[in-house]
Amino acid sequence: MIKKITGAFVVLLLFAGCGKDEGTYIPNVLVNYPLTETEFSIRAKDNILLVDNQGVAGLMIVKLAPRNYIAFDRCSSVNPEQRCKVTPDDNLITATDPCSGAKFLLLDGSPQKAPAVRYLRVYRTSVGSGGMINVSN
Repeated sequence: MIKKITGAFVVLLLFAGCGKDEGTYIPNVLVNYPLTETEFSIRAKDNILLVDNQGVAGLMIVKLAPRNYIAFDRCSSVNPEQRCKVTPDDNLITATDPCSGAKFLLLDGSPQKAPAVRYLRVYRTSVGSGGMINVSN
């Protein structure tokens, strides 16, 4: 009898964990965006480059140090189905989702102000020979 109850409980837990959580995660899209460090320095404002038509809602590429970059999808992790584009704040340390007021740290994309609880999507960045930056996933 205890085995049947335990088995039923395990099956119940499995079904409870299988619910769909649609609309809460930034979708996966292919990103492969190359640019040179020279191009970055010309186009970037305060070491932050905003790129349209890449990722879900555009890219935000941040220069952290010489030859050290991090790239985020601009799509906010708060209600990503709305495709709200985060924008860098004047302090150049955080970015804000204009739809919800959520804030994210530009060092790693971590949530800094509610209602944000999930990180921004981070893309892989590499700097190759000749100063070629590649943003990809």
